[in-house]
Amino acid sequence: MVKIAPSILAADFGRLASEVESVKSADWLHLDIMDGHFVPNISFGPGVVAALRNVSSLLFDVHLMVLEPDPYLRAFKEAGADRLTVHVEACRHLHRTLGTIRDLGLRAGVAINPATPAALVQPVLHMVDLVLVMTVNPGFGGQRFLPETLGKIGEIREMAQRQGLVDLELEVDGGIDPTTAKSAVQAGATALVAGTSLFRAADRAAAIEALRRAAEG
Repeated sequence: MVKIAPSILAADFGRLASEVESVKSADWLHLDIMDGHFVPNISFGPGVVAALRNVSSLLFDVHLMVLEPDPYLRAFKEAGADRLTVHVEACRHLHRTLGTIRDLGLRAGVAINPATPAALVQPVLHMVDLVLVMTVNPGFGGQRFLPETLGKIGEIREMAQRQGLVDLELEVDGGIDPTTAKSAVQAGATALVAGTSLFRAADRAAAIEALRRAAEG
């Protein structure tokens, strides 16, 4: 079954607890951490993650769009993160960063931007349980899905199969709606991050189910 991960970046931050409650039928909760350096925006930090941990039992899929994230890894673990995903482009020593995440007892993920070649994740596939392919340039919600990223999804799936990593999750993030979801899953994705298309819906549970049906149809 395809995993659905609502991105709270698109939620109403004035009533964030109830917004998270409205998507409790999803599989994961996607939390985008932006530092204003690696991406041209600032979102929130460990304090918000800790507050939401008190109101949600979903897996916390924390996406660190942060330059040199190593100093912050423990803080997000203590805040309640279940997985920390870091960017190839943002880590000076990627192996070391992923090793630290695993040593903290967390699931580890690695992300790549639209212009980054898929081959750059190959050396660390054995260290992660998830690869996140950005299908928009990171930093803002509500962007248009970039179809040229679809080929990378298939490339990474083939790499994983060659290494016997059959359980590797392949997540996509950016411009996901019922139409693009189907294309992403056909390319090899197993998890979908969706923000605007879910949080703009009046009935979030119905929107999550519609996205899942479209992806698997």
